[in-house]
Parts: sequence; C-alpha cells; structure tokens
Amino acid sequence: MASLDIVQTRSQFPSLKSGFIFGDNAGGSQIAQEVIDRLNDYLINTNAQLGAEYSVSAESTRRVMKDAPTEAAKLFNARSPDEIVFAASSTLNLDNLARSLERKINDDAEIIVTGEHEANVGPWKKLANRIQVGIKYWRATPTKDSNPYSISLKVEDVLPLITAQTRIVAFTACSNILGSIIPVKEYVKAIRARAAEVGASQLEISVDCVAYAPHRKIDVQDWDVDYAVLSYYKVYGPHISAMYVRQSALRNSVSPLVHHFIKADDISYKLQPGGPGYETVYATTGVNQYLLSLTPANDLNASFAAIAAHEQTLVQPLIAFLTHPAQWERGVRLVGDDTVGLNRAPTISFVVVGPHAMQSKDVVKVFDAEGKAGIRWGHFYAYTLIDDLSPKLDVNDGVVRISLVHYNTVEDVQYITDTLQKVLQL
Repeated sequence: MASLDIVQTRSQFPSLKSGFIFGDNAGGSQIAQEVIDRLNDYLINTNAQLGAEYSVSAESTRRVMKDAPTEAAKLFNARSPDEIVFAASSTLNLDNLARSLERKINDDAEIIVTGEHEANVGPWKKLANRIQVGIKYWRATPTKDSNPYSISLKVEDVLPLITAQTRIVAFTACSNILGSIIPVKEYVKAIRARAAEVGASQLEISVDCVAYAPHRKIDVQDWDVDYAVLSYYKVYGPHISAMYVRQSALRNSVSPLVHHFIKADDISYKLQPGGPGYETVYATTGVNQYLLSLTPANDLNASFAAIAAHEQTLVQPLIAFLTHPAQWERGVRLVGDDTVGLNRAPTISFVVVGPHAMQSKDVVKVFDAEGKAGIRWGHFYAYTLIDDLSPKLDVNDGVVRISLVHYNTVEDVQYITDTLQKVLQL
C-alpha cells in the first residue's frame, strides 16, 4: 500500500502555508488548490445560466449537469449520476428528502433515528411530527464499565426497535463526536434481515456520511442503502452537499419538489428545487482529482487506504496522551472509543470531570489565546447525544473536540498534546 507524501499533500492546500494548525476539520476542512482552480475557472469562463444553446451556456450546463454528478457518483460508488442530488447543505438535502417522502408514508409508519448530528435526525423528527407517525430512538450505549462516556452505536440495540411498521432507519456512518466508524454493511445486513423477519417490507435506510467521507471510501452499492449524504466542504471542497438516492427510491418513494411542469420522474433532479450555486457544484469535480493524486494507483480506494493509514499516526499519540493514567487521574474522559485502529477516525472528543473539573470552553480558550491552532468546544449539532450522556454534562458546554484529517502532521499532534499538558496542569 502506498503511503502519503505529506509534504506533497500539504502543498496542495494554500491555507496551510500560514503554519496555522487546523484542528477543527470535522467542522470544515481546508480546500484543495484543484478545487479552487475550478471554482475560479467556472466564474471566469462559464458563468452563465444553464439550458441555453449558446456555447458558454452549453459548456456551463455540461459542467454542472453532467461532470459534477458523474464525479459525485464515483465518490459514493453510485450506479448512475442520475442518483445524485446537490444542495447547499446536508441538512437541506435531507430535509428535502423527508418532505418528498410525505405522500408515500402510511399513517401507522415508524421512523428510527439516532442521537447523532441533527442533519440526519431533525428532518425525520420533523417529518414524523408533520404526518403524525411514530419516532423511535436508537441510542449509543456504553462499551466500558470504567468510562461511562465510552459509548457507541450497537446494531443489537436497534433490532428490537424494528417492527412491521418501520419505514425509515436513519443512522450515521461515523460519529462527529465519538469518532467511531460504523461497519455500515454489517449493520444494514442485520437491519434488513430483521425487517424481513417482522414484515417491514417498505423499510429504507438513510446513512449520514458527513463525518465518514473525509476518512473512508463510501460504497452505497456494497452497503445496500437507499439514501446517503456528504458535505463537500468537509472533504476538501466547497460549501455544498451531495446526496445519493437509490434509483428505485427515486422511482417509487419520493415525490417531486420541482415545478409542476418539469418532468423528472426517476432522476434526482426531482429533489432539486432551484439550483444550488453552479460554481460550487462544478468545483466539486476537483475533489476526486485531488484525492486521486495522493497515490500512484490513480484509484480512490487506494487513496482512502493511504489516508486511513496516515490517520493512525495521528490518532495513536493523541489517544495515548488522553488515556494516560495521569490524565485519567486528572479527570480526562474520552467521549467515545479509546482504542486505535481502522474503526477509529481522528475525531477525538473529551471532557474533564471530577474534583478538578474544567469546562470545555475553558480548555479551548487557552488554544485560542495562543493563536497557533484551532480546536472547538460544544455539542456540534449532536445535541441529543451529548444531552443523553450520563453522568450528565452541560449540553451547551459540551465536549472538547480535536478533529484531524490526513493533511495534519505528527508535529501538529505534538503541539496539541503539549498545549493540553499545560492546560490540564492549570
């Protein structure tokens, strides 16, 4: 397996030249030069309304309506570009999806959601409220007796919730708080088997890949899911989202949101009321080109394998520091899995509890004062997950989150751990 050339990798991000350590990548990654170039190119050379016959419009239409969904389909491993929907955010994409399903959900239906990022929770809760159907919660549960905050989403906890009325199961492929990477294929297989047992013949699965996509390769066909979403601005691209909708769902489940005179019966355009920024849609085509440049193989799977391998060099020293007996005695508790391995993204959250407890915002305040690295505190829109933690935390203070990606270095981690050492001695 090819390894990352970290110098070459970092050279493709102009913002990294400042030397600032970006440690809030789960909130938004830096943007690759390949993407910036395409953003500029579109605005300079093809900034025209779509659908006209003159040459600039024709080129603009090709870039936005053909090139962008074709590249997004590769990132999802979708069967067709016709299964790709663009919107300003993943929250908006999923909210549109939920609205489009209203007419096709029976009065006795049930929807199962997790307590993860509200983008893939809120739209389904609002849908259930609008059409008055049942909502159930698949909650993350503890994995270790020693640390009550070491929780994860377990498939055995969702299976008893599935009944003949279950219509939607919505969960995350990677938690933006816990950092745990879910074995999506394994979970989906178990969910579908249970659905067959109880007669849930219309069950569909929606997977939030926003915190997964920067770290691992999505494969909606292998996973056998109906809906999946990612945010390009967390995958080295512009601020826009792409959503996968299985073609059978486009044909049978969703109703059009577009103008009544637009015919889009079984293609994704039916879920795209009004066009998102054309320049950002086209700029997303640079993301795959950047990812493919990471290894000589010119293959997305190889690139993500190299990303995963490098990320382990970042995760290992940071988790080792935070779980050291000295930090445990100080009151540091990881929120999520404390193991290192390929099932762990470099998104690491913790709290400081006990006799010498610290508020999360006070930990981050020291980093902000030094001005050399950016990390965050809060609930990060996983409000329900944080609010459910026991012993209880202040949900508005939340956790300290350090979220790294493959362009971060071991030197970045060293600075972060050194600074944490000083903070925890205060």
